[in-house]
Amino acid sequence: MLTLASVFLYALLTERIILVDNRKDVNDILCEPFPGTSWLLPLDFPLMNYTYAYSYNKEYPRCYGTMVKNHTINSTSIPHHLYLHNLHDSRDEDKMFFCEKDQSLINKVPWLIIQANVYFVPSLWFNPTFQPELMKLFPQKDTVFHHLARYLFHPTNQVWGMITRHYHAHLARADETLGIQIRVFRKDAGYFQHVMDQIVSCTQRAKLLPELAAQEETQANMTYTPKVKAVLVTSLYPEYSDNLKNMFWERPSSTGEIIEVSQPSGERVQQTDKKLHDQKALAEMYLLSLTDNIVTSAWSTFGYVSYSIGGLKPWLLHTPRGNKTPDPPCVRSTSMEPCYLTPPSHGCDADWGKNSGKIFPFVKSCEDVVYSGLKLHDEL
Repeated sequence: MLTLASVFLYALLTERIILVDNRKDVNDILCEPFPGTSWLLPLDFPLMNYTYAYSYNKEYPRCYGTMVKNHTINSTSIPHHLYLHNLHDSRDEDKMFFCEKDQSLINKVPWLIIQANVYFVPSLWFNPTFQPELMKLFPQKDTVFHHLARYLFHPTNQVWGMITRHYHAHLARADETLGIQIRVFRKDAGYFQHVMDQIVSCTQRAKLLPELAAQEETQANMTYTPKVKAVLVTSLYPEYSDNLKNMFWERPSSTGEIIEVSQPSGERVQQTDKKLHDQKALAEMYLLSLTDNIVTSAWSTFGYVSYSIGGLKPWLLHTPRGNKTPDPPCVRSTSMEPCYLTPPSHGCDADWGKNSGKIFPFVKSCEDVVYSGLKLHDEL
């Protein structure tokens, strides 16, 4: 979704038509966004047949970044198509396609094949020809993905069914809701006590969840109806929500609030491109977007999509080092935008090695990826 939004905005700025690879499960999770037409590329499209589709990588002869690196770009001979490689392993030569001097050639190429798995919108602001239109479209700069996602992405009926059933069963009647998204980036990922401690520490320090009371109240004195706070947990591992649920079941909260904890699924293993798994994942992103406040894991694109669709400024859990709980456990973001995790090391006209985030005041380092990531912030 982050990639689709990025490519759609790029197409809008360059007056191109966007067509989406139809070989995976796009139709199973998202409706067509444009009435009366389709954005899905026909399965028999020549540039996506077997010969081409499995050869799009940095070694592909018409990979733009490789052509730049090898100085094989020829402005007098315009190719029929170019491949833009914008994955997490992209080189600076791949990432600089958006620059003004690069666009002078790329604009003449009829077909662009873009393979990406990153949110590259922040880099589009480095092209001065794009800036006037971007300023008009997004006067509040940290709302780019929020608006694009609400315009482009419409979950299918099956996904909406999952969303509405869980929402009405667990969230709708609560006085306040909190979303907690947990992703553990380890080969031996699973339940870790230091991660559980971090979640509790973050939510209690930020006053998102109450502390536990020292003792039970006398039930005869309870003449009021306590407030209910619904906590939605999304994780591959159910142990996090189970522990949170037991914590507030075994002892009362210090504020008297009733804490109800729910988790829609706990698949344990990520199963990308599996229809039902992807449908559940999208449903959980939208459920998180419907909460009043949200806590998400650092580096997690799942979390980025969730809080940005909801227009929420999240609390970001710092990445643990070893098996220790970070202190502080989390930081409140000042932007609802996703992070561009692997941006180019410089702007279009800057020297190599210069931090791109220093070029424009509204393009700053991400709170959770301080040394490399970039995200858009509204100008203060």
